[in-house]
Amino acid sequence: MDEKPSTRKSPEFCSLRYGLALIMHFSNFTMITQRVSLSIAIIAMVNSTQQPGLFNTSTERPLAFTFNHSNRSIKEFNTAEVSVYEWSPETQGIIFSSINYGIILTLIPSGYLAGIFGAKQMLGAGLLISSLLTLFTPLAADFGVILVIVIRTVQGMAQGMAWTGQFTIWAKWAPPLERSKLTSIAGSGSAFGSFIILCVGGLISQALGWPFIFYIFGSIGCVCCLLWFTVIYDDPLHHPCISIREKEHIVSSLTQQSSSPRRSVPIKSMVRCLPLWAIFTGFFSHFWLCTIIITYLPTYISSVLRVNIRDSGVLSSLPFIAAASCTILGGQLADFLLSRNLLRLITVRKLFSSLGLLLPSLCAVALPFVASSYTTTIILLILIPGTSNLCDSGFIINTLDVAPRYASFLMGISRGFGLIAGIISSTATGFLISQVGPVY
Repeated sequence: MDEKPSTRKSPEFCSLRYGLALIMHFSNFTMITQRVSLSIAIIAMVNSTQQPGLFNTSTERPLAFTFNHSNRSIKEFNTAEVSVYEWSPETQGIIFSSINYGIILTLIPSGYLAGIFGAKQMLGAGLLISSLLTLFTPLAADFGVILVIVIRTVQGMAQGMAWTGQFTIWAKWAPPLERSKLTSIAGSGSAFGSFIILCVGGLISQALGWPFIFYIFGSIGCVCCLLWFTVIYDDPLHHPCISIREKEHIVSSLTQQSSSPRRSVPIKSMVRCLPLWAIFTGFFSHFWLCTIIITYLPTYISSVLRVNIRDSGVLSSLPFIAAASCTILGGQLADFLLSRNLLRLITVRKLFSSLGLLLPSLCAVALPFVASSYTTTIILLILIPGTSNLCDSGFIINTLDVAPRYASFLMGISRGFGLIAGIISSTATGFLISQVGPVY
């Protein structure tokens, strides 16, 4: 990690690798919208006036948590013509959580298999399966809640394949001086997708009925799959459309990476590797904080500011815009510091990891002290998910620096630590609030 990457001038910005980043951005956009489609649609699907709120322990990717709560605004939409299901809040909690257990099941094995069989096939297959299951969800609901839970679990397994497979591709496509930019462009698709579905999901339910939330975003996923399998290749050497200049630039910048054909995973060495444990700890801390803040954001606003967030889609979507913006800008700044030799690679990773963990923590700690100020509280609540995404240019992509050959495998383990943190933190927070009551 201490070695300085090559400072060779990069080819034009409009290159195939940036096209790959945009397609992966679209893929992440698609997966997050499919993941939270049910959280939007379930308001109209169930015959209940009370949705699972404060004690929902769903542990989807942190930026998606708020949909289990803030989407309650869609109850005002009239969808009486569509089927209504008698699902208790407890049953809905199981449905929401099932996709996360599916993700946990495939995070580590999919990361390992992606390094063997190719990330293109793993990611494409995961996205295709997730899209088809999204299209099938309205029909599955008519057959019963058990089938819906099974579909969500399998969908989680498919998305777990897709999430981890991305880093195998970047290990072969991203020059060291462009890793932060490329991965931030791709990763910001999740935040942008959360913003879009929050804005339009309720409108779709109102105008067309809740099943069309699944039909529209499932169909978008199928289109994305077609684009993925047509355009994407596992490495630049085998891509038929890449320019010679770009191919030489990528290959020469990655010459220091090991190209050994040995596929065994050095588990013992990984267990003794302190930098990897630092990455795992970072994921655990990142998911812990984001889960608590985002899950209880609507409740906090309603209780402290006396603002009904359900009546303000713009307000509830602002954190996602901040998150997407900080992800991209953070990647640009990180690679700028590297390309100008202003900071070493290890310093850049430590800087953005520290900022991504420290700044949102300080904002969270400050919330009780500024509760009397509406504007200040809203600013802090927007800054928390925004600044936390600076970690995308820190430890989140650090596996590409530490062990690029095993990036997907290590990413699977890292996300596993994060999901465990989300489960523990949301459960513990709900328990504490139920015992001592809200302190605000």
